[in-house]
Amino acid sequence: MPSVAFHTLGCKVNHYETEAIWQLFKESGYERTEFEGASDVYVINTCTVTNTGDKKSRQVIRRAIRQNPDSVICVTGCYAQTSPAEIMAIPGVDIVVGTQDRVKMLDYIQQFREERQPINGVSNIMKAKVYEELDVPAFTDRTRASLKIQEGCNNFCTFCIIPWARGLMRSRDPEEVIKQAQQLVDAGYKEIVLTGIHTGGYGEDMKDYNFAMLLKALDEQVEGLKRIRISSIEASQITDEVIEVLDKSDKIVRHLHIPIQSGSNTVLKRMRRKYTMEFFAERLEKLKLALPGLAVTSDVIVGFPGETEEEFMETFHFIKKHKFSELHVFPYSKRTGTPAARMEDQVDEDVKNERVHRLISLSDQLAKEYASDFEGEILEVIPEEKYKEDPESSLYMGYTDNYMKVVFPATEDMVGKIVKVKISKAGYPYNEGQFVRVLGEEAVKVRLSS
Repeated sequence: MPSVAFHTLGCKVNHYETEAIWQLFKESGYERTEFEGASDVYVINTCTVTNTGDKKSRQVIRRAIRQNPDSVICVTGCYAQTSPAEIMAIPGVDIVVGTQDRVKMLDYIQQFREERQPINGVSNIMKAKVYEELDVPAFTDRTRASLKIQEGCNNFCTFCIIPWARGLMRSRDPEEVIKQAQQLVDAGYKEIVLTGIHTGGYGEDMKDYNFAMLLKALDEQVEGLKRIRISSIEASQITDEVIEVLDKSDKIVRHLHIPIQSGSNTVLKRMRRKYTMEFFAERLEKLKLALPGLAVTSDVIVGFPGETEEEFMETFHFIKKHKFSELHVFPYSKRTGTPAARMEDQVDEDVKNERVHRLISLSDQLAKEYASDFEGEILEVIPEEKYKEDPESSLYMGYTDNYMKVVFPATEDMVGKIVKVKISKAGYPYNEGQFVRVLGEEAVKVRLSS
């Protein structure tokens, strides 16, 4: 039985696609082995979002070649798409496939074994007009299933290389999305995370269909689905229609990840983002009326070219005022090939780092404040895994619908189920909880010996 090993760099979409590529290999009779061991084929799914992403991808490719010089080395993903020649130049790389035509990988392996000539299977991504169907009936992770609904992005923000790596907006057929969602629920998943490169842009390339309609269809048509989570949505995509669906749904969770990138209109303009802070604030207020207790998490880029102390403080105050529940803070890093990398007024690294620290401590403070509102409340949690800090104990970790991490005494058979947990002590990054009962099973409060 031939073997294949995978290594995935980068985002959730890449992890989803690795699982999809694995399905193709599985159907062709391959067994999956650990990347650190010997394997007949190595597949490296690369990232190119930053220059560091490229560098890490090259390191992993070289590691695979050293491990087993006789194996077939396949490189795919975003870095493969934007720089195939750079990857082909690494001695030992056999096959390069970009972010399209992944289904051809097995044929390429066959062809390579016969001809022994390296294959560059990267095509012009800007010409891709149709969503490439890649099925994932189940995941290695047992608790949350990702469901990819679209590909590509039309925004061309000045700091971002992704449209060149992923192409333009392509939405997945809604019937396929519903079918796959049902398949995942039937496989035992209670929560589905809708994901994509520009998830909330779903339907922008369709005539009479949009993201709100898809959410409504998932809510109404998928039997047995308990939670729908949106991995990320832009403020400009949160239409009144989307808010109305969120308001009426009892499945869409009280958590949205809305990338802000900056809280200053002048910086947003230089970034070529498609909203103002006034618009962003107005959307947040509407959302919080529709979903009381909503957790809003966000991405922020600090030290974008030309960012002054005043512009940074605009961001700081906006985030504080609107009580975001957690931030992912990134110091701006130059991405070769983007307009922002060529801008004057690059911000000094020390200034960037100091601003990053200020925002991270604000984020920690806001996360604690948000969690403290739920102390003493009973929330629904899906236990995911044993609590890593204390693996000997009977403690498990899981997420509430509003994305708080809770640690509480549980048992292995509860993993992946929805359980009621009382938040006994709020905190960050973890909250402590007491198990109350498994949802759907009539039970008096069970006392687990801790």
